[in-house]
Amino acid sequence: MTRKIAWVTGAGSGIGKACALLLAKNGFNLILSGRRRHMLEQVMAQAKAEYDADSLVLELDVRNREQVLKVTSELDSAWRKIDVLINNAGLAMGLSSFENGDLDHWDIMIDTNIKGLLYVSRAVVPLMIEAGTGHIVNVGSIAGKEIYANGNVYCATKHAVDALSRSMRLDLSKFPVKVSAVHPGAVETEFSIVRFEGDKEKARKVYEGFENLVAEDVAEAIWFMISRPPHVNINELTIMPTAQPMAGVIHRK
Repeated sequence: MTRKIAWVTGAGSGIGKACALLLAKNGFNLILSGRRRHMLEQVMAQAKAEYDADSLVLELDVRNREQVLKVTSELDSAWRKIDVLINNAGLAMGLSSFENGDLDHWDIMIDTNIKGLLYVSRAVVPLMIEAGTGHIVNVGSIAGKEIYANGNVYCATKHAVDALSRSMRLDLSKFPVKVSAVHPGAVETEFSIVRFEGDKEKARKVYEGFENLVAEDVAEAIWFMISRPPHVNINELTIMPTAQPMAGVIHRK
């Protein structure tokens, strides 16, 4: 296997899918993980048909520590030299004031956005250290830089991603393993559909009246980070729609 390898979590749709296809276009083979195998297999087929990229599909819930560690430990030798890890798997659940918060929603967000990132990173980092190279890109959010009304626990999880990204960068630079973070504003993917538990009409209204980001915008920012020469690390990028100057403000027509 001569191509570099990128592992993308949450690769079946949205930002993860866009990252996977852009990496395939630029000569990477792919480890595609997520909970929906049929969607991962569609990405795999597209990457092969359009860019002749090989892919390994891992049906994986990043919240399951034992599953993450087992799958990583059982990687075939051809897939163990992971050059890039994109920690994209993440979600928001609900949009309510703190006193009305749903505890189940809180657990899902904490387990996915924080613990899932930790489990996958902790499993992959030793492989990067062994290889003497690697690049981790954590997908955060403007909600990790600011707060907005009713965002409470989601904002807290993405603030954790921001802090972890900076801490990982400090700890891993000596090996050297690069660590970057991208913090997008409003991106129209499945994000709001998941947040509103499948209510597509409510999700649609989130993006009405302005030109939001799309998954490919974020993927291109991540590719810029990954494609810098070895001596250059882009610590973080915040990418926003022009109509969204800050987390809780969107200018709508």
